[in-house]
Amino acid sequence: MEKPFSRSFTIQGKNFFDAGRASTEIKMMLQQLGIDAAIVRRAAIATYEAEMNVVMYAEDAILTIEVTPKLVKIMINDRGPGIPDIDLAMREGYSTATPEMREMGFGAGMGLPNIKKNSDEFKIASRVGEGTQLEITININ
Repeated sequence: MEKPFSRSFTIQGKNFFDAGRASTEIKMMLQQLGIDAAIVRRAAIATYEAEMNVVMYAEDAILTIEVTPKLVKIMINDRGPGIPDIDLAMREGYSTATPEMREMGFGAGMGLPNIKKNSDEFKIASRVGEGTQLEITININ
């Protein structure tokens, strides 16, 4: 990989049919760039969890990935209800999933904790009634 690479994806809320498409494309893209398999796995998990949160809760989002020789940075900016209590939302097992989401196998309350666990640096900001922004950094070296 000689120069930084960037790509953006639009994620539609409530579109379970396409859910996981962006994270799958990101995984393949990182593999094609020759990124170490352990880094690819962490990025795939973090982007999948973020993508599913958008699908379940937000209207839509832009997910942007930037890859440099030193890091993978993933930014998600959604338009949605926002998170009223980020500390509570970061607790393993805490979920606001609907019964329908749980029937589909989602809503275990591990999304944000799994994103943080697979990040070297994780930032989250949210405004109720406006949306949520995530910044995930995974170091390559």
